[in-house]
Amino acid sequence: TGIHFIERNPTNVSVYEQLPRQTVMRAKRIQSRPNQRKNPRLLPHPCSKHPGIRTKARTKTRRQRKKVNLTFELALRDSACFTTVYPCCLSISGKAEESEESESEKEEKSKKKKGKGKKKKVSQIVTLMSLPLKIEFDNLEDFVMDPAPQGVTVKCRVTRDQRGVDKSLYPIYYLHLDNDKKTFLLAGRKRKKSTTSNYLISIDATDLSRGGENFVGKLRSNLMGTKFTVFDNALNPERALPDMSNARQELAGIIYETNVLGMKGPRRMTVIIPGMNKDSERVPLRPRNECDGLLIRYQNRRMDNLIELHNKTPVWNEETASHVLNFNGRVTQASVKNFQIVHNKDLDYIVMQFGRIADDIFTLDYNYPMCAVQAFAIALSSFDGKIACE
Repeated sequence: TGIHFIERNPTNVSVYEQLPRQTVMRAKRIQSRPNQRKNPRLLPHPCSKHPGIRTKARTKTRRQRKKVNLTFELALRDSACFTTVYPCCLSISGKAEESEESESEKEEKSKKKKGKGKKKKVSQIVTLMSLPLKIEFDNLEDFVMDPAPQGVTVKCRVTRDQRGVDKSLYPIYYLHLDNDKKTFLLAGRKRKKSTTSNYLISIDATDLSRGGENFVGKLRSNLMGTKFTVFDNALNPERALPDMSNARQELAGIIYETNVLGMKGPRRMTVIIPGMNKDSERVPLRPRNECDGLLIRYQNRRMDNLIELHNKTPVWNEETASHVLNFNGRVTQASVKNFQIVHNKDLDYIVMQFGRIADDIFTLDYNYPMCAVQAFAIALSSFDGKIACE
């Protein structure tokens, strides 16, 4: 008489009348709860850029589901897609936390009983965005000339070497990847015997000659130092073939707005770069003469296959009495050389940003459609003296 049965009842008639209440509730929960281990629910991918992807939710409790929803909200609010492996998603550390916990902590937790007022450890949220992105390449020249991969921010560091009597007037600038290995990318130096500012850009830190094999481009300015043009390492149009197949390309045009009134404030600059085709490749621009270059086309508003960029306007901060920009921790010192390059249609997408972190150290980050030579040349133009802009 003390044994009770639970039989299957297809007619939905209650068979729990004689059982204790606790046993009845447990049995009902087991029957109503789906087997989530074998058939987990599918949730929409947390990234707004990949709405068609659905992921499996391996949660069993309401508390865990709340944590996952909180994680998804943080992913959509604070993160963005930067690689094709969806690092925009945030993940709860779960099993990783359990493996990292020491045995002593587990023993202490096992001793503690569940109850009100007990503080529970909040699971750590790990953002894949914070992990360093490994950038590898086989050919250095191709890497510095090709546009950055879409969705990837290439983070670099520019150092200025002014040691020595000669370098104080003509310093050497180096561009390295901002990673553990500090991979070298480019070097640049101002030519000594030149009527206008003329910088040579090389993929060899020790070979900065015009006729060297490592020469990849140059930056040339006008007499006032307000307009710059970036070229690759091909031939001058006057010495090129009639079909212009081996003529040099213009990679960028940089215009600094003149300061006629002499008022102090941030610089204003415009950057013109060639457009991109359907294969995400740069459209070659080989002008036959200076009247067909980037700067003249922009002046005449012939913007076919051209991209017009501007520096982001800083915001005046009354508390610090200065102009400020959000560099997301990549810039730590104030300088007139700090700037961000954006497109007017999307001011939140930073095509390039440059800023000071030490006396002779600067950070340089660039995105698609810009390449390393274009970004480095724009940074070199900011170092050059501009009498009409100050």
